[in-house]
Amino acid sequence: MSTKPIHSTAVTRFDLSAAALHILAMVLMLMDHLWATLLPAQEWLTCAGRVAFPIFAFMAVEGYFHTHSFKKYAQRMLVFALLSEIPFDLMYGGTWFYPVHQNVIWTLLIGLLGIRAMETVREKGKMWLYLLTCAAVTVLGFALGTLGMVDYYGMGVLTVFVFYFLRGREWWKLLGQIAALYWINVSLIGGQIFPIELFGLEFDAFAIVGFSAKIQENLNQKAMDVKMACADGIQECIETVRDLKANNAEQAYLKGLEKKIRAVEHRSILNEFGLAVFVVSASLVLKLGIATVALVGAVLLMQGSLSVLTFFMFLLVVSRLYDPLQGALQNLAAVISTRTNIARMNEILDHPIQQGSDRLSNQGYDIVFDHVGFAYNTGETVLKDVSFTAKQGEVTALVGPSGGGKTTVSRLAARFWDINRGKITVGGMDVSRIDPETLLSLYSIVFQDVTLFDNTILENIRIGNKDATDEQVIAAAKLANVDEFAEKLPDGWHTNIGENGCELSGGERQRISIARAFLKNAPIILLDEATASLDVENETLIQTALSRLIADKTVLVIAHRMRTVAGADKIVVLSDGTVAEEGSPKDLEEKNGVYAHMVKLQTESQNWKLA
Repeated sequence: MSTKPIHSTAVTRFDLSAAALHILAMVLMLMDHLWATLLPAQEWLTCAGRVAFPIFAFMAVEGYFHTHSFKKYAQRMLVFALLSEIPFDLMYGGTWFYPVHQNVIWTLLIGLLGIRAMETVREKGKMWLYLLTCAAVTVLGFALGTLGMVDYYGMGVLTVFVFYFLRGREWWKLLGQIAALYWINVSLIGGQIFPIELFGLEFDAFAIVGFSAKIQENLNQKAMDVKMACADGIQECIETVRDLKANNAEQAYLKGLEKKIRAVEHRSILNEFGLAVFVVSASLVLKLGIATVALVGAVLLMQGSLSVLTFFMFLLVVSRLYDPLQGALQNLAAVISTRTNIARMNEILDHPIQQGSDRLSNQGYDIVFDHVGFAYNTGETVLKDVSFTAKQGEVTALVGPSGGGKTTVSRLAARFWDINRGKITVGGMDVSRIDPETLLSLYSIVFQDVTLFDNTILENIRIGNKDATDEQVIAAAKLANVDEFAEKLPDGWHTNIGENGCELSGGERQRISIARAFLKNAPIILLDEATASLDVENETLIQTALSRLIADKTVLVIAHRMRTVAGADKIVVLSDGTVAEEGSPKDLEEKNGVYAHMVKLQTESQNWKLA
């Protein structure tokens, strides 16, 4: 057994070493043996001693999941079982060989072999086979423990399985362990009968639902996965219906979508059936309580140990008790089923929130990348070692092949994500130490993919500055040449443009986005393919407006068309996550490197004509 601390995953954590648990269990077991040999009159010793076995059962399960070699672990336990059998037989049977009763380590060994069988099947990923195996192994383990006359018999084997099925430190698992151990240990305490045993079946019913928690979560998760896949398919179909029709692929796509819908139906039925199996089984066990009370009461009544009035009162109480218990049982199942939804919400709530100061301490607006490295959650490295400076009052253009990291660089400058290594500063201020909301007050950003709202043109532009007047909004819109199409619309500036600007063309939508940047009038401007959807004439007009806007500002431009960046003060060429070259357009053309090659290729493409 490993002596590594066993950590709880609950909110309140604790550290308890395996060695400490081992010592505690050994002391408790010694108390049990003292009662059996030297102090038979002290019945409290055996009650305390029986706690030793659940501790050993818990440690055996933990040992299974932490051992590097189950074969060695099982062999070691077999050797201990054989060696300890001799003193066990001498103590209980008075002989070297006492086949009627075997020591407790045999119980643990049978339980571990059962866990091995169930885990082997579980790793294959087939839930129905795993459930069938669990049921078969549980019955077989109980039978072997009983027929083999091991210590604690089949109940001891069930105790090991309880800790296997309810492994983990969540509150509901701990509660399930306690409830199950109560039920099992009624037999382990020597068959003593307490009045509380009348309610044993109620504990059994709730234990059945508790045991099913892991299975329910698995079923719910699979049902949720197919629902999300179906929802994504429907959304994708709505957004790409024109492309599907244009490529004559509508029928083929709808067949795939129909399969996803059928999968949702199948999983929903399977999920409800799986839940019903446990809830109905638990309800049947619960109802047996009435029959048990009636049967036991009748026997006691015939023996004269119980009066008719007492018997009648018990029947009256039990008949009124089981209805609320039935409701509680169903509510317990419903609570367990909500854990999947809660887990999805926690994925958002548990996501780390970027922190930082809400006070700006920058001196100017120079953006400096100092040996920056970055990778997304997928682990794919996007930026390896990027270093450059975008100076205030200058236009710095980011160019390079697709996938080189241009858009990522612009997002990192505004702290959309935190970098893995290196440093990014704005005016000497480390952006990683500034609150993102505060930092973004310095930026006006025009994205490649424009997002508009189902509102008027004025209100869509006013997002850049919510306190701006109509006159200020229109002035910014004119700088972006929005007035050319806005004033021609039926309601002019107050025309509703539909969901995501569906009533406008791509170029018109992008001009609204640029107008937002003009309206915000921030000291740093990030343009990600801002003129990609504009014709040559409008592109020229926007570039002229940008030239007026950038006075004393830091401008970072991402573009694929060399014409767009020809007038930039500085060009940074990104390739494979590194800065391949940087300098003025003239210097880079003379260098005859990556930039010069891109210019050459684009010039050749402009001269293309039909044969």
